[in-house]
Amino acid sequence: MSIVGTDGKKRCFGGEVGKEFYAHYHDSEWGIPSHDDQHLFEMLILEGAQAGLSWETVLKKREGYRKAFQNFDPKKVAYFTDEDLEALCKNPAIIRNRLKIFSARQNALIFLKIVQEFGSFDRYLWPFVHGKPIVNHRKSLKDTPTTTPESDALSKDLKKRGMNFVGSTIIYSFMQAVGMVNDHVTDCWCYGRKNPKG
Repeated sequence: MSIVGTDGKKRCFGGEVGKEFYAHYHDSEWGIPSHDDQHLFEMLILEGAQAGLSWETVLKKREGYRKAFQNFDPKKVAYFTDEDLEALCKNPAIIRNRLKIFSARQNALIFLKIVQEFGSFDRYLWPFVHGKPIVNHRKSLKDTPTTTPESDALSKDLKKRGMNFVGSTIIYSFMQAVGMVNDHVTDCWCYGRKNPKG
């Protein structure tokens, strides 16, 4: 089951009055394969920030995160000092959770190690789904699992490498966000479309 937006289009989520920003994210980003390392790092940080909260809450603060985390440049985030991170804990433009904020630097350091090992984060990431998106055919988002064997495997490997806030549920949401998994429901207008970035 999908939601009929103010523009008459059926979507998995978003589109209600006042949630046009959510519809835009659904239409232009969610489920579309991403191979850009900076975008992949951004989504890792944002999905970790979401833990225990709604994705809508995180999206509303996305611009605040971009400013606070140097446009999600992992090299710059890796060099944040403790003082930089403590200052971010007082920044109302982002979610002020100390553990999540400090984990961004840790995850940036591990991200860069992965890039050094594999040449790019993209090359490390996509083999977990054999190089192409897993396309599902669900009638409702309620039918969508919170974890899969693929998210379990990726989560386990990231944790082993030292990343935080990368549990399997967070990672499955990340995989949906960057198009490793396409979970658009069957009556959504985006279901079956050719991905503009894929």
